[in-house]
Amino acid sequence: VPLDNKETMSIFSITKALGVTNEQIMCPTGTLGIPEFGTNFTIGMVDEIKPTTFAELIKIAGLSHGTDVWLGNARDLCTPDENGNIKVPFKETIGCRDDIMVYLMQQGVEPIKAFKIMEFVRKGKASKPKEKETWEKHKQTMIDNHIPDWYIESCHKIKYMFPKAHAAAYVISAFRIAWFKVHMPVYFYASWLTSKATDFDVETMTLGYEGIKKRITEIQAKGFEATNKELGLLESLKVCLEACARGIKFLPIDLYDSNASVWGVYDETSIRPPFSSVDGLGETVAKQIVKERENGKFISVEDFQLRGKVSQTLVEKLRSMHVLDNMPESSQLSLF
Repeated sequence: VPLDNKETMSIFSITKALGVTNEQIMCPTGTLGIPEFGTNFTIGMVDEIKPTTFAELIKIAGLSHGTDVWLGNARDLCTPDENGNIKVPFKETIGCRDDIMVYLMQQGVEPIKAFKIMEFVRKGKASKPKEKETWEKHKQTMIDNHIPDWYIESCHKIKYMFPKAHAAAYVISAFRIAWFKVHMPVYFYASWLTSKATDFDVETMTLGYEGIKKRITEIQAKGFEATNKELGLLESLKVCLEACARGIKFLPIDLYDSNASVWGVYDETSIRPPFSSVDGLGETVAKQIVKERENGKFISVEDFQLRGKVSQTLVEKLRSMHVLDNMPESSQLSLF
């Protein structure tokens, strides 16, 4: 996967490469479902920064994993005020612990002192009262080397900083996944639903774009009253809304075509949910159903329930989802 792909890079600022608008997917960026860049917090960061380079993505990853590095610190420096002015360009702000040592050395600070200041700051010691004396010494070293006041103050606020090597590794992985989202979308969404999503509403997903959007709006309207289950659903429904906006549809569960727990790619524009996506249907039962259907077709609902070891509650659920349509209830034959 090329790490310099322009279309992939563009989804971190605009959604054009996905063929959708922000309004359609109810998200200001194209990073839904992308590790490290798909949470509400990081989406907000990406929307404000609008990164255009790989280096900026690494800095964002560092900022999102740090403590008191972005909010109340770098954000106040690099985002426009009410007049549209910024104090410091984003590329000059502190993103990872390594940035401190490298910058100080470039400004003439001795390497060993630059290293000690970096270690002191990245552990959050600069803001601790008991370390005030040491901080004052480090601060004076920076003043003597003409380090800007904003930079010194930014160091003082930091509680923890992420290493750049870790941030780079995370971004490389995220960018590769983003490439698949742009260029092979149906496989991206099927893979995300299989490996990352925790809660599903298959019945809503199969309704298509408008049905999914309506359900999202209902959950969001609840605000803080939304349950953890609903918040989990919200995450997967937003990703599915985007998939539908891109022309991908979710097929209903099929007794002889659905997998046990893997979301299957039916064709280039369709995804089939697995049995385990049904609320309450665990992976063990899902595998049992697949195993038994390979031994022969189910001749009735009774046969399906017995061989698949499916509870009556799940049978009713599957019946309501039309999975058991056109199947007789009993295996017994009537003599009349």
